[in-house]
Amino acid sequence: MLGQREAVTKVVNGKAVTDSVYQSIPDFKFVSQYGDTVTAHTLDNKIYVADFFFTSCPTICPKMKVQLKRVYEKFKGNPEVMLLSHTIDPDHDSVAVLNEFAKNLGVTGKQWLFVTGDRDKIYDLGQTSYMVTAQADSTAPGGVVHSGAFILVDKAKHIRGIYDGTTEAGVDKLMADMNRLLAEYKP
Repeated sequence: MLGQREAVTKVVNGKAVTDSVYQSIPDFKFVSQYGDTVTAHTLDNKIYVADFFFTSCPTICPKMKVQLKRVYEKFKGNPEVMLLSHTIDPDHDSVAVLNEFAKNLGVTGKQWLFVTGDRDKIYDLGQTSYMVTAQADSTAPGGVVHSGAFILVDKAKHIRGIYDGTTEAGVDKLMADMNRLLAEYKP
């Protein structure tokens, strides 16, 4: 598991036991391409892949979306899997723009949500919780710098892996790890 770990000491059967507690994704509140409110609870009992993008991105986003579409197609209809793409250009990427973008990608239903919201909250969630870069940068193409990472999150909202979302090899590894993670939840 990735993320910041905190050592927590508790007393078990009269003995002090120190255990690692993994960073988990805190609650959040954004709006999807359908105009619905999306919170961390929307993802309860699901593993999910998170990423950060913007619809007018001239550099890595088109590659990322082609790769994430492979994940979508492979896990389509699996009720335990979701995809969550956060726009980092909420001023431009309105609900209507995200809806059109999803349609153009061939995404239907609510398994892959494209979310928008308060820009600072999105950037903060990206940097402090998902540990990826998402920030305004006037020197970057499109005015924003962001990571091409796909972040795999388990049902306990712990980050289990970070993958290069711009390459087939990175996404092949992500999908293999998703299968392994799903198998962990089988009785």
